[in-house]
Amino acid sequence: MAKIVNTGSFRGAVEENKGVVVVDFFATWCGPCKMLAPVFESVSEELNDAKFVKVDIDESLELAQKFGISTVPTMMIFKDGKVVDTLVGFMPKDSLKAKVEAHL
Repeated sequence: MAKIVNTGSFRGAVEENKGVVVVDFFATWCGPCKMLAPVFESVSEELNDAKFVKVDIDESLELAQKFGISTVPTMMIFKDGKVVDTLVGFMPKDSLKAKVEAHL
């Protein structure tokens, strides 16, 4: 299950993490974000070699600004604390899973 992180916990959960971390930047009012949520959860349950976290951009505006998030949902894949891929908009499960697996 994906954990919700905020500005205070982001560094430890993502930037200082060794390995692959997938971050879903979302908003509670966003329709496509609501569609992506079960897909994101499903992929997180299948890929145990990656960590999955979510960031509510309205509660963590500093993070949204830091990473230039202007559209939600936006997913960023981090590897060893560095951004290696950015995915904007809804993605079907198979596509998201393949993108994450490419970085494992």
